Amino acid sequence: WQSGGYWREGEGLKVRTPGSLLFSFQCCSSPGCGQPRISGRIVGGGDAARGQWPWQVSIQYNRHHCCGGSLLSAQWVVSASAYRANLGEHQLFSLSPNRVSSHVRQILVHSDYKRGTPAADIALVQLAKPVQYTDKILPFCLPGPSDSFPDNQTCDGSSTWFSPLQSLSHPCKTLQEVQVQLIDTAACNTLYNIDPAPNMGRDPVKPDTICAGYAEGQRDSCQGDSGGPLTCDHNGTWFLMGVVSWGDGCGEPNRPSVYVRTVAYGEWIRGHVPELITWREGAVLQAPLGGSAGACRPGMFGIGSLGDGRSRWGKVYR
Repeated sequence: WQSGGYWREGEGLKVRTPGSLLFSFQCCSSPGCGQPRISGRIVGGGDAARGQWPWQVSIQYNRHHCCGGSLLSAQWVVSASAYRANLGEHQLFSLSPNRVSSHVRQILVHSDYKRGTPAADIALVQLAKPVQYTDKILPFCLPGPSDSFPDNQTCDGSSTWFSPLQSLSHPCKTLQEVQVQLIDTAACNTLYNIDPAPNMGRDPVKPDTICAGYAEGQRDSCQGDSGGPLTCDHNGTWFLMGVVSWGDGCGEPNRPSVYVRTVAYGEWIRGHVPELITWREGAVLQAPLGGSAGACRPGMFGIGSLGDGRSRWGKVYR
């Protein structure tokens, strides 16, 4: 991707072949954003149920999963800036009856993003045409500018095809999920300042990011997860709090995963996705192409994502 620029059809990505993107969505039939029909929580991590994370997107190049993304609306996906996109499989190596494939119209990378650095590591992917919402295709909700979740809250929605025990060339067959804890910027920098990597320096975690994981490590996102979602539950509705960006190793002590904070880029997202509006209490989420509609709570925005493929920052990568 070009920093601050667009990728358009014909420049190298296609569905199932070099130059295209394959988008596979598995969403729930609940009418509102962030409300999957399938529910369930795990602590240690493991296989996700089919349809449990309906906004999950698998971004693939030439049939190979390279990073993750999140379904923002019927025609937009949010992901990290350093990788190319393909959306939302449940099992990477098996055809799904719920799969929807779509060409890409353009990829918009944030203008502040510079390859090799973690700043503004976020991108928007526009599909060639809107997808139809079904019982297996729905977006997540995006927090509004004044919405936040408390530090130390446990969030269940870190989903991926990779784990600290997997390599980029050998992903898990089935979508994985893990429960992680939100960590504020100061506490996260305290952890990263313990035996810091020379290429990072002190206080590498910036205000536009959020950390999630545990000081003891083990439960974490990993290489191949970049662009994937960090989602948190609020009264039964799931919100995209972060996009997998970077980390130091996988599941290492004192090295929680670092995510782009979606609230920090909400204005940028809304500026490029005109169908996203500020939801008033009782407002209805419009679902194009005959999809169902639902409600988001005040200050929230309809959106969706999946993840895979952590960006690289020197030797620090996910």
